[in-house]
Amino acid sequence: MSRVCELTGKKAMVGNNVSHALNRTKRKFDANLIKKRFYIPEEDKWITLKVSTSALKNINKKGISAVFKEAREKGFLKK
Repeated sequence: MSRVCELTGKKAMVGNNVSHALNRTKRKFDANLIKKRFYIPEEDKWITLKVSTSALKNINKKGISAVFKEAREKGFLKK
């Protein structure tokens, strides 16, 4: 499974390692992802998602139902 947030679509970015001598080599910035279980009261079931920590902050702020609704509208979640 790829390292992509299932709610926000965040994924790895590409950039440069820059040495003291300003030599540049390519590197990858991975998204900060966590595997987490959530309880969905409307569907009365648990679901496991790979989410970014910024998505967790949104869930704590808005609630899991609102974040799920936004993710479905943007096309990140199926169903």
